[in-house]
Amino acid sequence: MKHPVDVHVGKRVRHRRWMVGMTQQQLAEKVGIKFQQIQKYETGMNRVSASRLWDISEALGVPVAFFFDGVDAATTDVSAVNESVPADLLADKEALELVRSYYSIPENQRRRLFELARVLSDVA
Repeated sequence: MKHPVDVHVGKRVRHRRWMVGMTQQQLAEKVGIKFQQIQKYETGMNRVSASRLWDISEALGVPVAFFFDGVDAATTDVSAVNESVPADLLADKEALELVRSYYSIPENQRRRLFELARVLSDVA
C-alpha cells in the first residue's frame, strides 16, 4: 500500500519536473538512474531515499523541503473541503499549462489577469 507522504512527494517531483520542462528521461539521466525509477517515484510506488531526493532537488533546482510543502493537506481529504477543485490539481496537464503560461506573463499584467479571474470567479 502506498504511503500518503510518498505519493505527495512523488506528485511534487512530477509537478516540478513538468514546470521546468524536463522529461522523466532527462531527470533520470541527471540523477543517474533509469527513467522507470522516476516513474515509480512519481506515482508513490517506490519511496525516494534521502540521498536520492537530494539529487533530485539539485537536478530540479529546488530545496528538498519543496517536496514536502503541503504534506499535511495531502494526507487529509482535501476534496471534501472544496468539491469544485480536483483533489489532484497538479496532475491535470491543462492546469499545469495554465500555471506555466500565467508565470510567463509580465508581473504587472499577471496581477491584472489575477484580479480579473478573481472577479469572474466571484460572479460565477
